[in-house]
Amino acid sequence: MRFDRAGYPFVGGAWLIALVLWITLGQAFAAPFIALGAFFAFFFRDPERVSPTDAHLVLSPADGRVLVAGATLPGASPEGEWQQVSIFLSPMDVHVNRVPAAGRITRVLYRPGRFLVASRKEAATENERSEIWIDHAGQTVVARQIVGFLARRVVCRATVGDHVRAGDRFGVMKFGSRMDVFLPLSATIRVKVGDLVSGGETVIAVLD
Repeated sequence: MRFDRAGYPFVGGAWLIALVLWITLGQAFAAPFIALGAFFAFFFRDPERVSPTDAHLVLSPADGRVLVAGATLPGASPEGEWQQVSIFLSPMDVHVNRVPAAGRITRVLYRPGRFLVASRKEAATENERSEIWIDHAGQTVVARQIVGFLARRVVCRATVGDHVRAGDRFGVMKFGSRMDVFLPLSATIRVKVGDLVSGGETVIAVLD
């Protein structure tokens, strides 16, 4: 199992401390840091996914549970008229994020903010977040990474001008967070609140 490079300092740091403690003080003192390193490796795991290839599909950008599927939350969406799908990631979910729709990235935005629990409605407008805008044959899809109470850092590796496929990796969120996807009104949403979804695999909408 591979894991995201954002986890290297956490995994390596924990296991380096474990090694030093094992040599100097013994196995009992090293055990907590061995376990901590194993947790970090689990958290930053990056499993391979097989994505559907239909160009009109919008895929889940993350593993988790659907919080919103339909009308946008008040004040949460970019300017204009949109539909919204929001996904809450627990600390046990895979936190590598994937591009929801094929196309060209036209914007990459970052906004500092608070660290409210990601499942709260206010998190969409008040928390630290990063978002990518994707032009899909003239239709725009926006994917927003939102950090939470535990996830206090967002990593976005997408750049303006990139041509992407649905399911491509583009970033990671560190320790429990949320993804919002904003869709054109013409899109047909295929998930409902409470559904469990898999990043890069579950179809959350179909573009007109």
